[in-house]
Amino acid sequence: MPTLRHLHADRLPGWLDRSRTAYAEDLVAAGHTPEDAHRLAEEGMARSFPSGAPTPGHAVFDVLDDAGAAVGHLWIGPDTSDDAGAWWVWDIAIDADHRGRGLGRAAMLLGEEYARAQGARTLGLNVFGFNTGARGLYESLGYETTSVKMRKTLG
Repeated sequence: MPTLRHLHADRLPGWLDRSRTAYAEDLVAAGHTPEDAHRLAEEGMARSFPSGAPTPGHAVFDVLDDAGAAVGHLWIGPDTSDDAGAWWVWDIAIDADHRGRGLGRAAMLLGEEYARAQGARTLGLNVFGFNTGARGLYESLGYETTSVKMRKTLG
């Protein structure tokens, strides 16, 4: 059974760099210019991790496989609304060579348990339209679409 382990503070700077880079890559894949994507990723991480530490209530976990090896991460915490019971999955990723084994599903369920224990009543997330595998996972876990952002490239 996969487990979650709080990311050790000495590993946080490396995780922040990797997460920021991955987010910028996703933004580019979603249609942003590389310059805008890097700026948005930098600004978002700076808001969420001032001075390199997570804002209150946020937690970053290693996702551990059955053998105890780190195979991904989960970042979860309160959302940006005034609703104290509304929480958000800010980021989840399973290493490419470990996908398809149910680790993402298990991490999401463990994240739901953690959020519930912290007083969360709802848990939301954002998924890029191109990420059909993740969308299918979230739908199978009972997540419902609450909005759809669309764009057409002209030219």
